[in-house]
Amino acid sequence: MINAFVALGSNIEEPARQLATACQMMAALDQTRLLAVSPVYESPPMGPADQPQFLNACAQLQTGLQPMELLDHLLGIETRMGRVRRRHWGERCIDLDLLLFGNREINQERLTLPHPGLYLRDFVLQPLQDLLGREYVMPNGEYIGTLLAVCTTGHLIKRNIQLSGGEDYGNPP
Repeated sequence: MINAFVALGSNIEEPARQLATACQMMAALDQTRLLAVSPVYESPPMGPADQPQFLNACAQLQTGLQPMELLDHLLGIETRMGRVRRRHWGERCIDLDLLLFGNREINQERLTLPHPGLYLRDFVLQPLQDLLGREYVMPNGEYIGTLLAVCTTGHLIKRNIQLSGGEDYGNPP
């Protein structure tokens, strides 16, 4: 079993509900357990400014799936939840990005790990830091806290939104 981390984002169609549903669907994947979900943050859109603010979080999974299998399941969840890709970096009901898969480095057409935007996005690094801690050493050799300090925009707002539905995602059995 390997720890994998997934970024979640949504800015339309009741974003908090979308994030919670995505967590439930990830928890139901074969050979996979949802271990933890970060706090939720509100952030401005990275793409076109004529869209609503985003809600973002990260999930920690423990999985026996291979990286491409997990990616395919995440894309399947997006499809089942009704994601439509209208424009690059545009509004979306759900976005699930595989960020880290253990310490694996992959550079393929369909999958790059660590995720290519990971080190540049505070709306990903902050929830990831909430799960891993400030002193966690990222695959590029830098502390996550150092990376976050460099890229933070100061526009993140922590929201009091419970994604877990009350389940305890803490410790694996």
